[in-house]
Amino acid sequence: MKLQRHGVALAIAAAGALLLSACGSDPTTTASGSSSAATNSPAVDCSGKQSLNAEGSSAQKNAIDVFTQAYQAKCQGANIAYNPTGSGAGIKQFTAGLVDFGGSDSALKESEAQAAAARCQGNPAWNLPLVFGPVALAYNLDGVEKLTLSGEVAAKIFNGTIKTWNDPAIAALNSGVNLPSTPINVVFRSDESGTTDNVQKYLEAASKGAWTQGAGKKFNGGVGSGAEKSAGVAKAVAGAPGSITYVELAFAQDNKLGIAQIDNGSGAVVLNDESVGKAIEAAKIKGTGNDLALDLNSVYGTTAAGEYPLILATYEIVCSKGYDADTAKAVKAFLTVAATDGQANLAEAGYAKLPAAFQQKLLTSIQAIDSGSQ
Repeated sequence: MKLQRHGVALAIAAAGALLLSACGSDPTTTASGSSSAATNSPAVDCSGKQSLNAEGSSAQKNAIDVFTQAYQAKCQGANIAYNPTGSGAGIKQFTAGLVDFGGSDSALKESEAQAAAARCQGNPAWNLPLVFGPVALAYNLDGVEKLTLSGEVAAKIFNGTIKTWNDPAIAALNSGVNLPSTPINVVFRSDESGTTDNVQKYLEAASKGAWTQGAGKKFNGGVGSGAEKSAGVAKAVAGAPGSITYVELAFAQDNKLGIAQIDNGSGAVVLNDESVGKAIEAAKIKGTGNDLALDLNSVYGTTAAGEYPLILATYEIVCSKGYDADTAKAVKAFLTVAATDGQANLAEAGYAKLPAAFQQKLLTSIQAIDSGSQ
């Protein structure tokens, strides 16, 4: 797994070329060369409706593009229209019955789960974590190519306690680095975002009490300036020296931002394939049955050497039952392809492939979605 980004268009084109070449292969196998692919992938039923609508997390938009290429290669004429309006909007549109599934960077809260069950004809909605990726503490600071932050220092930056780049707390983590006295400009997501929720949960878990602002999809730090969606915050930081934000790796790389190492208590951890892979393997499932909602607190608060603590799991929010037959077939087909063939080129788009054991759990849940009624 290489968490490198060479441009979404190239990644998608590569995905299409690879998968189209495999279109005539046995549908029970995944694209060759994927070390994390399930050994017995289920067949894909392409007889459902041709067009799916989904909305939500902007963090997973580029992964959905890759999945769509794989889906179209497997199911001729099929398509999915995904609107990256943010996790909050995605959940609202799903619970309102306006889209077939929602994308969210956080599992449903109790109140959201009740609304989702009502939309699913009284049946529970499931949280299916399909896309994993690291969140970067991304910065724009002239002359500083290597920067280390800790959970405690990051919390104090994002709540305004630390105001300048040469603050002694930052300097203590960056011996030999010439830190300027430039004021720190925090850039945060102005829209409701599961990325914000996850980052604030990380700050709660890793800051040794420095973050008291709580979590949630709205930024609670009380400082800085807002920008919409992942692309917006990354672009804002790129245009403003002295700025810092939290954003998914792909967007940080696209905008050529600096990416801080995180000292989790056992030394500075570089954001790379190995450190992210360790974090994914450590993630715990808190959902029951086929609901795969994750408890990432143990990852956020980790002190394990070499484990990057700030990862994001993006969910597809689906009805366990309550779809009509054509929609159910299409949802299952898309998710099955995404979890198998669609994993082949995720690393090139800045995401992490599903570990094999977790992939099998996910496929079990996808196949358990009720096939619907005619």
